Parts: sequence; C-alpha cells; structure tokens
Amino acid sequence: MSVTALDPATALVVVDLQQAFLGLPGSPYPVREVLDRNIRLAGAFRAARLPVVLVRVSFAPDGGDVVPGRTEQPRPALSYPEGWDAPIPELHEPSDLVVTKHNWGAFHGTDLDVQLRRRGVTQIVLTGVATSIGVESTARAAFEHGYHVTLAVDAMTDTDPEAHRGSVQRIFPRLGETGTTEEILDLLAKSR
Repeated sequence: MSVTALDPATALVVVDLQQAFLGLPGSPYPVREVLDRNIRLAGAFRAARLPVVLVRVSFAPDGGDVVPGRTEQPRPALSYPEGWDAPIPELHEPSDLVVTKHNWGAFHGTDLDVQLRRRGVTQIVLTGVATSIGVESTARAAFEHGYHVTLAVDAMTDTDPEAHRGSVQRIFPRLGETGTTEEILDLLAKSR
C-alpha cells in the first residue's frame, strides 16, 4: 500500500456516504470514522481548489429506475424514509458536485465522466461505502475510463469485513494505488 503521486487535477469522489448509511455497522471501520476521514479529505481538497464529488444512490418512489434482472439475493425494499438519499450535511459544501446514480457504480447512467473531464481531472481518489459494491464498481469503471485511481482504504468501509479485505487486497491493487487518508493528505500538502 503506497500512494506515489497525485496529479495536479485530482478529484475526491465519495461514493454513497449519505444519510441512509450512517447507521450501518461498518467493518472494518465504523461509518462515523469513515465520515470523519472523508470530512478531512474533502476539506483538504477544497483548500487545494480541487473538485469534491459526492455520489449518492437514489431511486424513484415507484421503483421505476431500479436496475432489472434476476438475482439470487432479495432486492432491498423500495420504501425509504424521507431524506435517506441526501448528502450528509457535515460533509457537503455548496461548491461540491453531487452526482445521483441508480446503479452500483457512479459512472454508468450519470454525468460523472463529463463533469470530471470538463474540469480536466486525470486522477480520482475514491472513498465511501460499501467497499465491495459502490466503491469497487466505481473504481473498475474509473480504471476503464482511463483515470489514475487512488483508493483511500481507511476512508471506506463495508458491512462485511471479508468483502472489504477482498477488494482492498485483490482488486484495488490491479486498478490503482491504495493508501491511507494520512498519506493522501500529506501528498496534498506537499503539492501546494
């Protein structure tokens, strides 16, 4: 695990760290710790005048935009409390880009790629929940889109520690560089 560099045009992309998931029993890191690390990263990116993108998952009340298809696991209920898909106020600033997705990954069916390319972004630092679902899907697509991918592995968590570990140890090193929040903050400070 080592982050070697941050491009001059790097964006922080936070996946699914939204109201509904604050109560998740994150593993290996509690969601509150992950949120605190993301708040620090977002503040540093904003101070460096680099984009912060908050990706949220949301569905229409009638479920019309839920991805179809057969699965072996039951789909989540379509009845969500008001505001479940809202960004977390402590993390969100008006200058942030907010991207709404209806799939696991943040690229398919959204304008994320267009928004990043308009800003000249060549690298993304990924964080969020769940490591093995939304974050991994977004990391795979970012790699396929040609971005340099950096994954802040202590600023993400999962509901399953084995799934988190599998993504971090087996998948992420094939898609980019992995490191800690502190490593990324240090690189940001050195680049200013």
